Amino acid sequence: MRLCADDIMTRLKLKSYQDTYAEAMAKYGLQRGIDGSKARHKSTQQYYRDIQKLADSLKAEVVDLQQQKETAQEELRQAKKEIQTEKLKGAATAAAANIAESVGSLFGSNKVKTLERENTALHREVADHEETIEALQDRIQTMQADHSREIREMQQKHGREIADKDTRHKQEISFLKTVIAKAAAWFPYLREMLRIENLCRLVGFDERQTATLVKGKTLEYAGELYSEEHGRKFTTEKAGFQVLKDPTDGTRLVLAIDRKPIAEWFKEQFEKLRQNIRQPIQQQRKSRGMKL
Repeated sequence: MRLCADDIMTRLKLKSYQDTYAEAMAKYGLQRGIDGSKARHKSTQQYYRDIQKLADSLKAEVVDLQQQKETAQEELRQAKKEIQTEKLKGAATAAAANIAESVGSLFGSNKVKTLERENTALHREVADHEETIEALQDRIQTMQADHSREIREMQQKHGREIADKDTRHKQEISFLKTVIAKAAAWFPYLREMLRIENLCRLVGFDERQTATLVKGKTLEYAGELYSEEHGRKFTTEKAGFQVLKDPTDGTRLVLAIDRKPIAEWFKEQFEKLRQNIRQPIQQQRKSRGMKL
């Protein structure tokens, strides 16, 4: 068992989450997409942006209609003011006739009533737009609340699944620790065999060679061996390698080369290397001394 998000967010589980989410949201008019479709769906954020754009557009229309309403009202006030003005009473008859004719042409065609009807229609249109905007805002809030609730429920479900997996994982670890402790008690050399296995790999043996040595068999080998203590490799001719009891401590095991602990063999090889390096240097010093 392992604790990994890949076990939870698999293709099948994600499909199951989508199916159950569609069932839960069906009462709000949400429909499940076609299974396997390659169509790209509009994201929630894009949907909200489109709704907000529509609301902004409706608000702009309302503002425009309000301006038209104010303009019509102003025209109506001006027309009434012109009708009631005292200038018509003191003007000449001809001028009065012309003005009366002009005013008659303006209002004889029921322009005032027409403007009033347009005002009423604008009022209704503004009210309709305002209701539409309020309905859209209510729908947005409802969808946001439902979406948030569904997300919380999914997160809680995932949290419970992860917690269950974590609990099972801890139980398995505890069980394995108990098994290892019993194995170490029943098989005294178990820890030593694990240490020897690690040493074999460090020295340079492959898995097959390591398995041969851990089983207590002799391995014939020729090649390079790595010493962690000296930080270098040493070459050996064909020799026999075997895992033996430590002659100085019967509770420990050692990796031996020709029945000699490999640690001692590494020290011997390192000392030989040092001597081989010293001899040419000493000979050079002697030869220089003779010339002098």
